[in-house]
Amino acid sequence: MSHRVLVCDDALFMRSIVGDILTRAGYEVVGEASNGAEAVEQYKALRPDFVTMDIVMPDVGGIDAVREIRLMDPNARIIMCSAMGQQALVDEALQAGASDFVVKPFQASRVIEAAQRILA
Repeated sequence: MSHRVLVCDDALFMRSIVGDILTRAGYEVVGEASNGAEAVEQYKALRPDFVTMDIVMPDVGGIDAVREIRLMDPNARIIMCSAMGQQALVDEALQAGASDFVVKPFQASRVIEAAQRILA
């Protein structure tokens, strides 16, 4: 059985890139969200094995979504995705409960490595 993932990013093309990388690596993308509120609802409904979460999204941002998901499920595994130069936000996300982070633009190997590490 492949691990199930929820992909969260406000940009459709970024969700496609991340989804394609993970699908090719054998993971099953079970849902997508374009903001933090959707991410929380999708997590509640789907209970994926892990989540990729953009930090900066409209309405509810990624860091707030991480906090909400971790309240619901303290064992949630979440990989934060950030653009270069957002180190302070990455640190805040890790303090909020994120398991790992990858920097945009993505290297496929780094996304897969992060997934393998948090699932180990």
